[in-house]
Amino acid sequence: MRFTGKTCIVTGAGSGIGRATALQMAVEGGRLVAADLRLESAQATVDQIHSAGGEGLAVACDVGDSTHVQAVVAAAVKAYGSVDVIVNDAAMMTFTPIVEIAEADFFKVIATNLGSVFLFAKYGVPHMNDGGAIVNISSVHAHRTTQNVVPYAASKGAIEAFTRGLSLELAARKIRVNAVAPGAVDTPMLWNNPNVKSGAEKITGAVGRPEDLAAAICFIASSDAAFVNGATLLVDGGRLAQL
Repeated sequence: MRFTGKTCIVTGAGSGIGRATALQMAVEGGRLVAADLRLESAQATVDQIHSAGGEGLAVACDVGDSTHVQAVVAAAVKAYGSVDVIVNDAAMMTFTPIVEIAEADFFKVIATNLGSVFLFAKYGVPHMNDGGAIVNISSVHAHRTTQNVVPYAASKGAIEAFTRGLSLELAARKIRVNAVAPGAVDTPMLWNNPNVKSGAEKITGAVGRPEDLAAAICFIASSDAAFVNGATLLVDGGRLAQL
């Protein structure tokens, strides 16, 4: 029960990797704050937690919006007193060449994927207990990518750099900051990718389950990974080696 008595904020908790992570942390005793753009999706995750005897609450959140992020942190503190774990999973992609993408769409991806990591650090860390953990979800696209997803790849590469820098800033409080980089995972984001649908991006090798990523995220967020800090854990079934 690695998360007993710990308050865990998970973004993107309404589906996919975020939902699997929230459910696993709850099984291990965590008090979950499930944040998602769609409140009904977050609530469905929390309903599963409650049905299994766990503790949690759902909060609607546009993670690129400072006001929303502060509201999530405030809800966690009001309900449970402090924060122990933050998992930044929420993300979005676009599939347009850089010379054609609207400026607003480019910056929306950056705000959602990278800005959210900044906002949850800025407003979450002051309420975190010493010895806590932040896990940022990166991607194999941070290391090797395909055409027409530049904003996504750039945001994920920046997340890994942000992770390394923040780990140094928080070392004195023993708050560990790490990233997990998934490969192909059986989620709506993968199968709704138009590059995948068209065959422009080939899905070769293993396709992971959300639960596979949740296991890695929970390890990194727990005391089992007490000596892991400022690192990116590649959890891709060997996909990057094939790209």
